[in-house]
Amino acid sequence: MASATRHSSRTSTTRHPVDELLPFPRLALYGFQHVLAFYAAAVIVPVLLGNALGLTRQELVHLINADLLTCGIATIIQALGVWRIGARLPLVQGVTFTAVSPMVAIGLGAGGGTAGLLVVYGAVITAGLATFAFAPLFSRLVKYFPPVVIGTILTVIGITLIPVALQDAAGGAHLMGTPAYGSTKNLAYAAGTLLLILVLVRIGKPFLSSLAVLLGLLAGTTAAWLFGDADFDAVGQADWVGITTPFHYGMPRFELFPILAMLVVMLITMVETTGDVYAIGEITRKRVDADTVARALRADGAATVLGGVLNSFPYVAFAENIGIVRMSRVMSRYVVVAAGVFMIVLGLLPKAGSLVASVPHPVLGGAAVSMFGIVAAVGIQILGKADLREERNTLILAVSLGAALLPGTVTPFFDRMPDDLRAVLNSGITLGALTAIGLNLLFNVFTTRSTMEIDWDDLEDDDPSAGPVPGMATAR
Repeated sequence: MASATRHSSRTSTTRHPVDELLPFPRLALYGFQHVLAFYAAAVIVPVLLGNALGLTRQELVHLINADLLTCGIATIIQALGVWRIGARLPLVQGVTFTAVSPMVAIGLGAGGGTAGLLVVYGAVITAGLATFAFAPLFSRLVKYFPPVVIGTILTVIGITLIPVALQDAAGGAHLMGTPAYGSTKNLAYAAGTLLLILVLVRIGKPFLSSLAVLLGLLAGTTAAWLFGDADFDAVGQADWVGITTPFHYGMPRFELFPILAMLVVMLITMVETTGDVYAIGEITRKRVDADTVARALRADGAATVLGGVLNSFPYVAFAENIGIVRMSRVMSRYVVVAAGVFMIVLGLLPKAGSLVASVPHPVLGGAAVSMFGIVAAVGIQILGKADLREERNTLILAVSLGAALLPGTVTPFFDRMPDDLRAVLNSGITLGALTAIGLNLLFNVFTTRSTMEIDWDDLEDDDPSAGPVPGMATAR
């Protein structure tokens, strides 16, 4: 009897790897790795929007600081959880790329500059409130997002983001049209960074594998600095402290059509977050249900409202950091909480943020190729749960992939669209996701056939004693 009691006690106190609290040095290292992988993608949205609206350099720096601060707070809320907000999974929150085109269109339509930002923020706050309120209902609609939809969306996200990584590997989009773009040197930095990451993972030592991306980025940046291709001058010019104040540019303006456009963006973001939650559940073997999805979506909504107040933008779980979890095999959500703390510090210390921003584009691109590719691979893994021998499911996947590639392949088609429509559809992720959802409704919902929900019964129990994902290991 005593033996049985001791066994029951051990079983009840065993934690899932997601809830494992690692020693502080490892939390800091793994968390910083998430920040490095996340940073460039996090700041690119305010940079693109600020440049498109004609903001001054000082205004642009404030946008970046506000973005990083809000990213940190949003990440902590999502990973740690507050009340019924946050999935309590290792999900890093960042500004959604889906919102870039609509926000540029909204801002320019309102006259550009900070006046345009005020209309953007009014739409962002309203859409965030709607997301928060709609989260419980949307989570009950998960049955309409079977493996063929979730897997397709994740595959689309990975496939459409890989070209972004390849652009960085060539030197960055800002170099397009110059001799430096795609130079042998840039490709060497990217290939060297990727090769080092692969070697560290191949060695198989848990500690080295878990830090492969961080070590690859540090080594690539050091090599670029030795050859004179890493510029740290901006670090010396940056301020030590930068405080983000609510409504820095003035009180937001609430206008109908911008709000409607942002509501469409948040609908796509909700689908994307749903896919990311299932993806991280697949990777960590943590059971995901409708309540988990609802809490994750509430975190998106709360973070988006906070973004509008703190001069930032709509938020979503970042796909590249899901790739980090898969590659590093470190599943603790407290690592992501540590990353959130780092982001807050970077948001308050422009000089520290400028140091992280000094990672050269080719180095970052080399690492991002593997991370975005892993996101696509997770999508393919989830697609394995769908019956692709069924022609309806095959068509959903095939047409959605084609739709996702359209914006980046035939740009003149979207240039001729009305501004409001182009703002919504000129995104491969948005178009691919809408296509997958629409075709699934047509083929599998508005018919006599029932939808297929993700079957978690064929996965191992979420008790860590059941063992890790095949080919993966928990952090040691």
